[in-house]
Amino acid sequence: MEKVLLQTRALLLIVASATALPGQTDAREIIRRAAAADESNWKVARNYTFSEREKLRYLDSQGRVKSQEVSIDDVMLLDGSPYRRLVARDDRPLPAAEEKREQEKLARSLTERRDQTAAQRVQRRSDYDLRPDWQREAWRELPNAFDFRLAMEEVWDGRTLYVIEATPHQGYQPLSRTAKMFPHLRCKLWVDKQAYQLVKGEVEVVDTIAVGLFLVRVAKGSHAAFEQTRVNDEVWLPSQMRAFVSARLGLLKVLRIEQELSYSKCRESQGDSPIVSEMRAR
Repeated sequence: MEKVLLQTRALLLIVASATALPGQTDAREIIRRAAAADESNWKVARNYTFSEREKLRYLDSQGRVKSQEVSIDDVMLLDGSPYRRLVARDDRPLPAAEEKREQEKLARSLTERRDQTAAQRVQRRSDYDLRPDWQREAWRELPNAFDFRLAMEEVWDGRTLYVIEATPHQGYQPLSRTAKMFPHLRCKLWVDKQAYQLVKGEVEVVDTIAVGLFLVRVAKGSHAAFEQTRVNDEVWLPSQMRAFVSARLGLLKVLRIEQELSYSKCRESQGDSPIVSEMRAR
């Protein structure tokens, strides 16, 4: 189920970044500019660390909350690639035993990365620098996957935004596995008029999506929304994200999840975090 949530988020970002400003200018040129802006932003954003707070609510068939989980992770750069460290549950510091396990996991990862050969280290860092193949394949198909409409302009947080509606293009034939999801999505996007960067986005599943040989079916009505913010006057980073996913797992189990993500402490990495520096000094 976590993979479904992550893929929904990733698709939202890809689709939204590629659908800026259709209608008034050549669509392919607009997409090229949006893609270039997104790629430039990614090169800066990957050097930032942050704190991520995730709230997961598990719902019953009536939409009532059955259980809830809250976790806070610090995402740092450890020798040139990310490391995620759990720091709190239910908005409280970890119990001593769990904190000790997290410290031990960090120490093992630090040792593993330190003991890599030069070639292994280069490969690990390169893997982080490059986006996955499936994302690049999806980018190539986006211009033909949707019909775009410039609905209006609006001002949000002092910036003028284009409001874009994107609907699946009738007759579109996906060429990659990931792009097979596109005909099932409808989007509404808010794009910064000056910077060509995505500021807000909403996506809705308008037809059931089958994932992984029909073992997971994401239901019509599942949806996600997110916002980004300008940081240090140089990069756009996520500030919050909300999603509702209703999915059937196998033949019987139905899972309904609400997910909320919020981001704070976004800062450019200046080398090792204090905790890593302290561990190396031991």
